[in-house]
Amino acid sequence: MSDNLFTPPESNLIDEINEQTTSVLASRWSRLGASLVDSFIMMLFVIPIMYFVGWFEIISSGEEPSFLYTLGFGILGIVFFVFINLKLLVSHGQTVGKKVLKIKIVDLNDDKAELKKHLLKRYGIYFIPNQVPFLGGIFQFINILFIFRKDKRCIHDLVAGTQVVYC
Repeated sequence: MSDNLFTPPESNLIDEINEQTTSVLASRWSRLGASLVDSFIMMLFVIPIMYFVGWFEIISSGEEPSFLYTLGFGILGIVFFVFINLKLLVSHGQTVGKKVLKIKIVDLNDDKAELKKHLLKRYGIYFIPNQVPFLGGIFQFINILFIFRKDKRCIHDLVAGTQVVYC
């Protein structure tokens, strides 16, 4: 300590800067909205094809489509989803619906989700079980209910190590 009254006090101040930014988790409503936008876009592609190959005639006649017919449409839906969204998913972690609602998929460190490490697992868990009649629907219902957890992560998020945040 100095005898000079006008000397500033000495102290060891440490500026702590948290360089890791924590993003805000996307709301359940924004995730639902993004899913609805994506579903609407998919319907624009799939419904005309269903019409031209006779899907609606089969259903309206009371017949149940064969497993292979249903599987074929499931695979077709996945192909359209990939065609429409792959570039956005790889470059920004977004589907068209997520882009519209300004949310994105990131890993648990808020880094961009990688195709092989995160996105293939995420969408594999999301789409493949749906191809199993009855059980796929039950799994998907349980998957969606996980959104009501505190961390707002569905089963496909947990398996892939991802979360959905605001951009």
